[in-house]
Amino acid sequence: MDEKYDLTEGNMVKTVLFFSVPFLLANLIQALYGAVDLMVIGWYCPPESIAAVSTGTQVTQIITSMISGLTLGATVTVGKYVGRKAPEEVKRTISSSLCLFFIVGLALSVLLILFSDGILRALKTPAESFALAKEYVCVCGAGVVFICGYNAISAILRGYGDSKSPLLFVAIAGVWNVIGDIVFIRYMNLGVKGAAFATIFSQAFSMVWAACYLNRRNFIFSFRLRNFKIYRKQARELICVGIPISLQECMVRLSFLYLTSVTNALGVSSASAVGIASKYDVFAMLPATSVASALSSVVAQNFGAGKYKRMSQALLIGIAGALPFSLAFFLWAQISPETMIGVFSSDAAIIQAGIPFFRTCSFDYLCVLFVFSLNGYLNGRGKTLFTMVSCCFGALALRMPLIGLVCAKVPGSLGIIGTVAPTVSGIMAVYTGIYVWKIIKNQ
Repeated sequence: MDEKYDLTEGNMVKTVLFFSVPFLLANLIQALYGAVDLMVIGWYCPPESIAAVSTGTQVTQIITSMISGLTLGATVTVGKYVGRKAPEEVKRTISSSLCLFFIVGLALSVLLILFSDGILRALKTPAESFALAKEYVCVCGAGVVFICGYNAISAILRGYGDSKSPLLFVAIAGVWNVIGDIVFIRYMNLGVKGAAFATIFSQAFSMVWAACYLNRRNFIFSFRLRNFKIYRKQARELICVGIPISLQECMVRLSFLYLTSVTNALGVSSASAVGIASKYDVFAMLPATSVASALSSVVAQNFGAGKYKRMSQALLIGIAGALPFSLAFFLWAQISPETMIGVFSSDAAIIQAGIPFFRTCSFDYLCVLFVFSLNGYLNGRGKTLFTMVSCCFGALALRMPLIGLVCAKVPGSLGIIGTVAPTVSGIMAVYTGIYVWKIIKNQ
C-alpha cells in the first residue's frame, strides 16, 4: 500500500491541514457550481425560476445527503482497513461499495421521479414555481446513479488517504457544469430544466473520467466488470456504518425541507431569500464540512492502527484551523447581508426579506463547526449510532418543532425563524462535546 496515503504517521498538524485543504477546495468548487445554477437562472429567468431551483435543490440535496452518508461509510471502512495494512480487505470493501451504490442509485431515481409531485406539494411549493420545480427534480432524479458513482469513488479515495484526486474530479465536474449552465440556459433557453441537465451531465462525465483515470494510475482496485462483486462481510460493515450516517444526514435535510415548506408559504420573495441563504450556508459551512470529512478519514486510519492520541490531536487541530473561515462569513452576514443577497438577485423585495434572516441564521456558521467536527471524529471511530441519534433528535425533536412554534407565535418573521438553526446547533455542540470528552478520557 502506498505510504504517501498513510495518515497514521508524521506531524499531525500537517496531516490534518494538508489533507483538509483538498477537501475544502473540492467542496468549494462543488458549492460554486451549485451556486452558478442559481446565479445564471437569476440572470436569465424570472423570479419564480429562482424559487423553483431553490426548492428543487432542497429536494435533490436530501438525496445527495443520503448518498453522501452512505459513501462516508465506505470512507470509514476503507480507512480502517488501510490503517490495519489489509489490502485484500480494502479491495473487497471497494468492490462491495460500488455495487451497493449502483443499486441504491437506481432505486432512488425511480422513487424520486414517481413521488416528485407529492414531495413538492408537501413543501408547499408556490403554484407559479411548481411545474418548473418538478422539471428540475425529475431531470436530476434520472441522473442519481451518476451522483452515487461520483460520490462513491471520491469517498473510497479519501478513506484510502487520497484527498487530491477527488479534488481533480470535482474540478472537472465544475468546469462542465458551468459550461452546461451557459449553453443550456443562456443559449438554448431551457431555463430550470437546463440547470438540471448541466448538473447531471457534469457528474456523469466526471464519474466516467475518474474510473478511467484510476485504471491508468494502477489504483489498488481495477475498474473492470469482472472485479465488481458484493462481499457479505464488507457489505454488512458498509451498511452498519453507512446507514446511520445516511439517516442523520437525511434528518438534517428533512428539517431544512420543513423550513423550505414554511417559507414557501410566505410567498416567492421569502422563498427566494431563504433559497439564497441556503446557498451561502454551503459556502459558510465549507470549513466545517471539510474538517469533518477529513477527520473521518484521518481518525478512521488511526483508529485502525490503534493510535488514539493522534485522533484527539486531529480533532483539536481541525477545529482551530477552520474557525477563522467560519468567523469571516459570520461577520460578512452581520455587517452587510444585502451584498450577500445581491450576488444572486437584485430584486428589492428579495433583498428586504432576506436581510433579517441572514443576520440571525448566520450564527449557525459558528455553531455547526463544533457539531460537524465532533461528528466527524465520532464517525471515524465508527460511533455512527450516536451521531445518528443525535442528529435525529436535533432535527425531529428540536429544529422542526421550534420552527413550527416560532411560525405560530410570530408568523411571517424570517428574522425570528433564522434563530432556530443556531439555537439547535448550540445545544447539539454541548452534549456531543461532553460525549466525546468522556470517550477521550476513558480510552
